[in-house]
Amino acid sequence: MSLEQKVMAALKTAMLAKNEGALRGLRAIKAAIILAKTSEGAGGELKEEDETKLLQKLIKQRKDSLEIYQQQQRADLAQKEQEEITVIEEFLPRQLSAEELKAALSKIIAETGASSPADMGKVMGAATKQLAGQADGKTISAAVKELLSK
Repeated sequence: MSLEQKVMAALKTAMLAKNEGALRGLRAIKAAIILAKTSEGAGGELKEEDETKLLQKLIKQRKDSLEIYQQQQRADLAQKEQEEITVIEEFLPRQLSAEELKAALSKIIAETGASSPADMGKVMGAATKQLAGQADGKTISAAVKELLSK
């Protein structure tokens, strides 16, 4: 079942339940899928890795907005963003825990032969390919910095 089909099924359920938070998040996913499918060079289809990137992009946008709303003490808007993040995360693959992420990154660091923070680019390139969809870039970057600075 494709992401679009899953979203449509969830959208129907949310409509019947009159769940406004879920509806906002699901409609955002649906709109992003339509935009991606109709963009130039897409060919009307999305690959699984493109779907994952799309979902991660939506979550990143909402987390950035959430941060701004919290700084401006707009709890009402922050709550809406958090609800949408929760809905969108349901469609992503399971995220790695901090311990699992560090273990995977330690293995990647050993494979690439990185030894200092100057080698971060090599590690990030390999890590983002191997861990795509399981952790966001910001989290990976922070963990790589920590591991390479030891």
